Amino acid sequence: MDMNHRNRGKWRGTALAVLLTAGTLTATAPGARADGARTETPVASTSAVTGVTETVVRVKVPLPESAGPRPAACDWLSYLRYRSADGPDAAADADRILIAQPGILEGAGAFDSVARNTVARAAEQGAHIEFWALDRRSNCLEDRTGIASGDQHTAVDYYYRGKQVDGRTFGGYAENGQLGWMAKLGIEQTVRDQYDLLAAELPDQTQRKRKVLCGGHSLGGVITGYFAAADFDGNRATTTDAGYNQCAGYFALDTTVSTSLADLSGNLPDDTNLPDVGLGYGVVQAGLDSGVLSRTLSAPVLLNPETMTLLGIAGLGALDDLDGEADLPGYLPSNLNIEATHRFLFAKDTAAFLSGSPAVKDFRLTNGAVLGALLDDNSVPLAFLQTSVGFFDGGPIADKSFPAANGSDRQPGLYGTAYKAVPDRPKGPLYTWRNYDRVGDPDDPGYRSADGTPFTGPGEEVTDVRQLARSLAEQPLDFTEQYFPTKLVTDIQLSGSPQVKKLVVHPDGLKANPVLTVLAGEGLLAGRVPAELHPVVADGYQHLDVLTAAAEQNDGRPEPVSTSLAGFACSPR
Repeated sequence: MDMNHRNRGKWRGTALAVLLTAGTLTATAPGARADGARTETPVASTSAVTGVTETVVRVKVPLPESAGPRPAACDWLSYLRYRSADGPDAAADADRILIAQPGILEGAGAFDSVARNTVARAAEQGAHIEFWALDRRSNCLEDRTGIASGDQHTAVDYYYRGKQVDGRTFGGYAENGQLGWMAKLGIEQTVRDQYDLLAAELPDQTQRKRKVLCGGHSLGGVITGYFAAADFDGNRATTTDAGYNQCAGYFALDTTVSTSLADLSGNLPDDTNLPDVGLGYGVVQAGLDSGVLSRTLSAPVLLNPETMTLLGIAGLGALDDLDGEADLPGYLPSNLNIEATHRFLFAKDTAAFLSGSPAVKDFRLTNGAVLGALLDDNSVPLAFLQTSVGFFDGGPIADKSFPAANGSDRQPGLYGTAYKAVPDRPKGPLYTWRNYDRVGDPDDPGYRSADGTPFTGPGEEVTDVRQLARSLAEQPLDFTEQYFPTKLVTDIQLSGSPQVKKLVVHPDGLKANPVLTVLAGEGLLAGRVPAELHPVVADGYQHLDVLTAAAEQNDGRPEPVSTSLAGFACSPR
């Protein structure tokens, strides 16, 4: 966030080849990389969940010199700290601490709702717990200045029209040639960052072993698996530093605690620049070091720094005036990325995608409808970006048969199983957004697909669009991730290579502690998790709903993800 783009040339350069030690992570004394610098800043929130205090914590943990030139901000680790307002100030005095690794293209802000709900649920049981939502080190490159202004037009002007905010001018998005140091941000550095942060914040290892629950969402479950199996002092014979001895238990949110991408890889978009694993570890690493391969995971539309920023901008509009008519589609400048993204999301069929007509600008939409169209499971075609926040209202609706037809055998997996819909009356009525808790009400039109299938129902809607907007626009650390390190995924995809195998020093560590697995009923792993894991299944939930679901559900039941996490945290160890 603190990157000075005007000085970007000062830290360009090709990174050196990564060096993996034989059998262990880079050997340093526990916590040795943290230099003692730390900041903690209160975060103001309009959340409906009260009794929870949020702060953003930054701890200076410099990368090794071998990483090469990088912005100064990237020598810091950041996380969002949630705790009971009535609980102790010191983390060491909390009853439990849950530390969560984000998934692919995900930032700490995505955990906001589940973190608040979990802390509040535990407080109801008389326990004071904390929830630490981790941000990946590479998120240091993000510039939230425009979104932090709190005004949608100001944000657009900042990112697109050179308008200054608080004396700062946006310098553009970082390019591949500037990111040589990111060729080092693989699984080794990622788990080392978690260890160093824990050691800096909780220096007593016996305390960590007793109080910390380690876990994550999506890819975060795989990262947790590597963390559990890792060795951090360079001596496999000593185990107090082993990853599994930093945790009292593990939790997995729509994922499993493992060291394999097998369950998740089929749901990655095909149009990202992810290298072919058939190239082999050495070739892939050489490509990342030289810059021949992209050091960040991105795609021409939907998945790149610009479109991830647009989600926060859309959140601003919905947070400010959910039911007001949106002018964002017309206020944004026209460029290839924005145009292609609009077409991908709003095209009814292939013909509309190719022609660009009707365009999103041709429809009247509220701010809530714009945000819903960007992230709801009945709209966005990518399963790992889906939430269940309600449905369109206010006018005729049509089936969205691009990029896959409703009910086709192509839908499961990447596209998700929910039927997709789009507004069908350009230059017509004002399309509004029916929030999750109003689906199924007496005034609900009950829209159906052309084949008679209802698009949705109250049992399939679980996330409050207002709270989703708040998480996108209010958080100091992004909900989405602009610069995801390609190396993190290629390392895990190449888990069979000798270089990556050597990182799994304590394989039994994955089973050394109790595990809580919570799955989205309609998420990426639906029906594919071994029964012996005894997963808690959140019916009707999509992949992101396990993080964003409202505290109060439509059927009157307690929100199952946070309820399960709180119960797990409050159980004796």
